[in-house]
Amino acid sequence: MNDENHIHSGVSFGQAMIPIIFLIIALFFGINQYGAKPHIPILASAVVAGLVGLKAGFSWNDMEESIIDTIKVSMQAVLILMVIGMLIGTWILSGTVPTMIFYGLQIIAPEIFLIAATLICALVSISTGSSWTTTGTVGIALIGIGEGLGIPLPIVAGAIISGAYFGDKMSPLSDSTNLSPAMAGAELFDHIRHMFYTTIPSLVISLIIYGIIGLKYGSREISTETITPILNGLSMEFNITPLLLIPPLLVILLVIFKVPALPGLIGGVFLGGVFSVIFQGVGAKEIIQAAHYGFVSKTGVESVDTLLTGGGLDSMMSTVSLILCAMTFGGIMEKTGMLKAISAKILSFANSTGSLVLSTILTAIAANLVAGDQYLSIVLTGRMYKDVYDERGLHPKNLSRVLEDAGTLSSPLIPWNTCGAFMHKTLGVHPFAFAPYAFLNILNPLISLFYGYTGITMVKTDEEKSEDKKQYSSEVI
Repeated sequence: MNDENHIHSGVSFGQAMIPIIFLIIALFFGINQYGAKPHIPILASAVVAGLVGLKAGFSWNDMEESIIDTIKVSMQAVLILMVIGMLIGTWILSGTVPTMIFYGLQIIAPEIFLIAATLICALVSISTGSSWTTTGTVGIALIGIGEGLGIPLPIVAGAIISGAYFGDKMSPLSDSTNLSPAMAGAELFDHIRHMFYTTIPSLVISLIIYGIIGLKYGSREISTETITPILNGLSMEFNITPLLLIPPLLVILLVIFKVPALPGLIGGVFLGGVFSVIFQGVGAKEIIQAAHYGFVSKTGVESVDTLLTGGGLDSMMSTVSLILCAMTFGGIMEKTGMLKAISAKILSFANSTGSLVLSTILTAIAANLVAGDQYLSIVLTGRMYKDVYDERGLHPKNLSRVLEDAGTLSSPLIPWNTCGAFMHKTLGVHPFAFAPYAFLNILNPLISLFYGYTGITMVKTDEEKSEDKKQYSSEVI
């Protein structure tokens, strides 16, 4: 009864903004001034939200219960992330990731350098699930090659970012790809399949533009000084064979055949372990260590060692704890009605599906601008709009797609965002300089907005149920 009264009495928009403003200030000083990770500023903001909730008449027990319920929603993503850490470790150990990088680097040709750079980064990012790892390793090599060819570095950086974030967005190994459907209430592989509608056209158009730009630089020769050490380091450390491409192909098949994420990924871990024995001749001890602590590369080639050191269950614990901190903040904001008060203010201007998608995109970008972190952009926007999409009969995978189209892809274009700051430091190109050339990141939200206003690919909840019934009937027959 008390909960109902609280909900009806509500929290004002002004009260709801207090924790948000505190969060912005805490993140700014925590990340930019003190070099801290977002975890503590988020927890501090959760405390402020709790105090506002108590002032509004909510009991701590109510808010704590909401925190636990909200964390429960994210537990599938947490479990998947833990398995993904194991998957990356065993895939590196088995030689699967090195094989993808080895063959990817060899497709470079002068006349298609920008296209190749985009595709290589996409390939590496899909295989690792990390735009940061891709940019910090292969991206650096490609920057050196582009500089040698005399191609303006902002254009090269734009191609690298486009490819890296294509993989980051589409790979089931990516934490943002797992976090988005968890926030929206969608299934992981449903989410990935639904993103094809916006991400593939964005990539194709981007590649065409890079191809046109690249014609200007096609007659120049590529120095192999940067690439050769990487290829030699990979071939010396690992037994490279096309058979090691089977695990990623398996993951693609899992997406196509709608196998549930957890058992499918666990199968990938098992296959990585088996391939480690067959192709790299390692034992059970090395497989267990790689799955738990990650793989440590010791080739002596710095770029290779940086690229291939990572993965493991432990590597995901920071992201898992960040999710738990964000869910604590989101649980209080949701229970006290503060998220509803903020979204109601925004949604007062959103009367159609198109304007709803526009509001979601702008909210995600604004969260990246003010909160400085793509995870918070996804979490805050997802929690704010989840019920609204449901009330309007829109399938959760529509929301999860928009969260990535805007939240994930706008993050590297903002200099003070954690992603933008990393890209700037790694590539040596300011985000404002490469942003105009990161065509995939620019096009993706626009295509998403086009679908919102036209209704194309915007799946209704009842349509999904009808499709499931048809599929079930055909299976029975």
